[in-house]
Amino acid sequence: MRKPRLVITTATIAAIIAIVFVLSMRSATTTTTTTTTASEESAAVAKPALAVSATTLEPALLPIRISANGNIMAWQEASIGTEADGLRLTEVKVEVGDRVRRGQILAVFAADTVTTALARSRARVAEAEAALAGAIDNRQRADELKTTGAISAQQIQQYLTADRTARAQLEAAQADEKTQSLRLAQTQVHAPDDGVISASSATVGAVLPAGQELFRLIRRGRLEWRAEIAAFDLAKLRPGQAARLIPVGGETIEGKLRMLAPKVNLQTRNGLVYVDLPTGAPARDGMFARGEFDLGAEQAMTLPLSAVQLRDGFSYVLRIDRDSRVIQTKVTVGRRAGARIEITGGIDASARVVASGGSFIGDGDLVRVVTDVSAVASASAAGGTR
Repeated sequence: MRKPRLVITTATIAAIIAIVFVLSMRSATTTTTTTTTASEESAAVAKPALAVSATTLEPALLPIRISANGNIMAWQEASIGTEADGLRLTEVKVEVGDRVRRGQILAVFAADTVTTALARSRARVAEAEAALAGAIDNRQRADELKTTGAISAQQIQQYLTADRTARAQLEAAQADEKTQSLRLAQTQVHAPDDGVISASSATVGAVLPAGQELFRLIRRGRLEWRAEIAAFDLAKLRPGQAARLIPVGGETIEGKLRMLAPKVNLQTRNGLVYVDLPTGAPARDGMFARGEFDLGAEQAMTLPLSAVQLRDGFSYVLRIDRDSRVIQTKVTVGRRAGARIEITGGIDASARVVASGGSFIGDGDLVRVVTDVSAVASASAAGGTR
């Protein structure tokens, strides 16, 4: 009975051996497949990720500018008031915004009382002239009779005194006449200069005291930009330099620096500079404007704008190392001019950087530098569709 058990055990062992062999073959096949896949992935990683064009720092002539901001104000503003005292305003001939000429009538006051006073003064002048004529005749007769002894020396002296008195009374009457004539002229308010009416408080029917302001006038319609400049930049500015400003919501205006203020504000440490604006400029008194002053140009090292990326508030370029891998490098930028930007620090002049398409490349990626721009554009398009 023991022989059958031995046969069963042998068969079982043979089956186990066969199973082990099959499993070993499958494991070898799987290992071979995994190895092949890993090799393919390694090859894929080693392959350049994207074709790019490279560039280096290049010198360019960049403008030197000083930025500023400030208010647009009237060059000079005249206050126009009444010189007549206690007269009623009967007519207002202009409104805010009207352009006026020197000598133009702006307002008229009632002249009835002044006209009456002037007529009275003229009558007094006529009376004084008549009195003077009589005094002159008496003095002349006294001079003729002086040598004959027909009249006394005292009477002769009285005639002379009467003559002087009549002359003085005539001069007083003439002065009063001029005063009333002047008051009559003051019933009309005239423009002191060419310009634009910027404010008006004149009301028909109002009885105003002398010195009351009626209008404000922007002389000659001239406006100026009063720009605030940091104290350390004031030494770089000179009268006659060009300025360019943009009022809020307006168009660009070209101006010319006229004068620098002699003082610097103690709180802000800024100084005012005065820029003349051209007549008819699209600006208004009181507007705020930002602008800049052109100081010339100088050589600077630049890169294309497309080579510089802004991330988290900092500027970066993708520098290409000797192994054709990109390294994200932080740089310091300066002025911009057209499609180029100044690089003031962060890379050497000989460093190669990716010229464009950096958004499709990551730090450490392997790239292939080409000179064919169309090939770079195709690669960038392919990278964008992945």
